[in-house]
Amino acid sequence: MAICYIIRSKKLNKFYIGYTTGIIEKRIEKHNMSFYGVKKYTHSSDDWELFHSISCESILQAIRIEQHIKRMKSRRYIVNLIKYPKISEKLLLKYKN
Repeated sequence: MAICYIIRSKKLNKFYIGYTTGIIEKRIEKHNMSFYGVKKYTHSSDDWELFHSISCESILQAIRIEQHIKRMKSRRYIVNLIKYPKISEKLLLKYKN
């Protein structure tokens, strides 16, 4: 199983979209510790918290959903994922293997 996730930094007022096959809490902890390096997007803050996650059937599905959300380039779209759960359901169907 894979997870597409969105984390939020209140300090920066920004979102980050990614995916993982591991434990989501450990992944966020690594983002907060700058584990992925000082040149990475999440390095600039240490208050990342889970905003939304979508459990996927495969890594490929998680990657496609991540790319879809990134292509939208919209804060409103990200907020609407929480507000309207049907959007996440439609994404899972659209990118079903």
